[in-house]
Amino acid sequence: MRWVWRLDREGRTPQLLAELSDWLDADSRHRGAMLQAEATWMMLDRASQLPVAEAEPVEPEPVRSWFPRRVLFGGGGALAACAAAFLLFLQPDARYDTGVGEIRRVQLVDGSSALINTSSAIDFDDSANRRRVRLTQGEAWFKVAKDRKRPFVVEAGAVRVQAVGTAFSVRRRANGADVLVTEGIVETWVVGAEGHRVRVGAGERAFVADNAAISSGVAEATEIDRALAWRNGKIDLNGETLGWAATEFNRYNRREHIVVDPSIAGERLFGVFRIDDPAGFAAAVELSLGAKVAREADGTIAVSARK
Repeated sequence: MRWVWRLDREGRTPQLLAELSDWLDADSRHRGAMLQAEATWMMLDRASQLPVAEAEPVEPEPVRSWFPRRVLFGGGGALAACAAAFLLFLQPDARYDTGVGEIRRVQLVDGSSALINTSSAIDFDDSANRRRVRLTQGEAWFKVAKDRKRPFVVEAGAVRVQAVGTAFSVRRRANGADVLVTEGIVETWVVGAEGHRVRVGAGERAFVADNAAISSGVAEATEIDRALAWRNGKIDLNGETLGWAATEFNRYNRREHIVVDPSIAGERLFGVFRIDDPAGFAAAVELSLGAKVAREADGTIAVSARK
């Protein structure tokens, strides 16, 4: 937006055009950002000329800004449009992350949304010809705004997942990524093996390994909903092992950590539990499995077999 403002204020002087050219060449993403800024500027210019309902004149307070006065004080409607557009386009590239136990919903500038699970991080790059998300760690669920001219691609290590307008989740693993589709169809592959692509549709899941091996298939009716129960702050167990469940709970909790005796780690569990209540989960395990539960002062919850 700064470059558009300078062009409007200073004119297209040779010196300014040379500086702009250097900036555009410095990063491929700058051209997309420039196109967005120019479109926004045109919208603001039109908005500043719209009729405004009569109101009592108010002396504006001094405002420090690099927007021209005709945009800032063109009227209440123009100012509102200016503020909305400023928030929308000022940062086409953005980073979002979550701490332990935090689940965060964010609205992306292209109209898509992301629900980011605990201890996760994404970088979003919105340009003129593509939308790219880098999932650097953890897990996120995406509701993608339709735009056939600009595919939406999630990068998780070497794994790529592409959609146009759909809903799906990606969870980064040590050796690949889990892909679960709740709406529409996605296409997934691994960098270096672009010829081996697999389509995954609604109600299906896939594991895409970094070595390009892809296993996919139709999930049971409730399997994906259970796997994504974290979106509602829950862990839904349907025969998973105690050891697996403890690992999941520990993803969401820093103060209370569950440690399981290997002798009972393979016991199967059923039920729906709050992700922020490991103590309640441990109490349920104590009751259903007849296990011994010891709570330490440091927050550790030790689950072991009764002797």
